[in-house]
Amino acid sequence: MKIILIGIQGAGKSTQGNMLAEKYGVPYLSSGHIFRQMIKEKTKMGRWLKETVNSGALVPDDVTLEIILSYLKKPEYAKGYILDGFPRTVTQAEAFNGAVDHVVFLDVSDREALWRISGRVSDRDDETLQAIRRRIEMFHNHTQPVIDYYKEIGKLVHVDGEKTIEEVFEQVKKVIKTAGDEQKGTPKKN
Repeated sequence: MKIILIGIQGAGKSTQGNMLAEKYGVPYLSSGHIFRQMIKEKTKMGRWLKETVNSGALVPDDVTLEIILSYLKKPEYAKGYILDGFPRTVTQAEAFNGAVDHVVFLDVSDREALWRISGRVSDRDDETLQAIRRRIEMFHNHTQPVIDYYKEIGKLVHVDGEKTIEEVFEQVKKVIKTAGDEQKGTPKKN
């Protein structure tokens, strides 16, 4: 099972990703976590990533693809994964096209996302109000086309991310099962 979670920062991707990983027994992988781990290593690449991420900018497609695709070659991802924060552009989605079964869009409004993020305690440099607003703007500019791309090829499932954590989880499980049944040619149960 290969699942991508897409949503604005604060949509609950990490929460849902960890719950899904436990439910389905496949690892959860966040591109943001990968980048933060690389930043901690204080290499030349880590320093460059820190500047890029802290400014609220997207890591360029070629660098992101190289990092994520190399991670997914590790043995722990051979049977599947739940991926959060990638792909963020259509170029990334096209390069990654065959490596996904379901794309779950956790839909929350900008206002809800800002409210959620402002309510959590964080020591991350990339969660300043200015960086968050820039990320929300970039989500609409760069990631909305990714949502459209996956919708067009029939892999996108839409979930109302403004419900409770448990309600969102139930919705996600249901749409994954329904989408999986449709891909296998199994008729939907009403």
